[in-house]
Amino acid sequence: MGLEERRRIKELQEVTLPERVREIEEICGTAIPYDVDWDSLAADPAGLNYLDNLSCHRLNMALRVICQDDMGREAVRDGLKSIKLKNVADTASMSINFADGVLEMHCAYAQGTSGMFGDAEIRELLLAGL
Repeated sequence: MGLEERRRIKELQEVTLPERVREIEEICGTAIPYDVDWDSLAADPAGLNYLDNLSCHRLNMALRVICQDDMGREAVRDGLKSIKLKNVADTASMSINFADGVLEMHCAYAQGTSGMFGDAEIRELLLAGL
């Protein structure tokens, strides 16, 4: 891992993800932490650049629709406890799962929008499990 990757990871850890957690708290009334597999991103500068937009932003868009009323906010507060993100090498290795309060997304971040799950897909998965 080079200097640029270390800088980007530090920025994500100290600025970007805390801002996204605060945004989630504004949306649904509770902070939900991110658990990022940094090792999976360490040698992928393109993946590091797309992590926020392809996962965090998409999740927040999905949560805004779910949490449009008190019932939705309560369901998310009670049901979503953690968000796990992992980078994978290609789109064939992608997966998304929501179980036991954990939303887990394995995305091919370096692939751009073809390596992500859209907010509608995230929303439907969460709705089915809440």
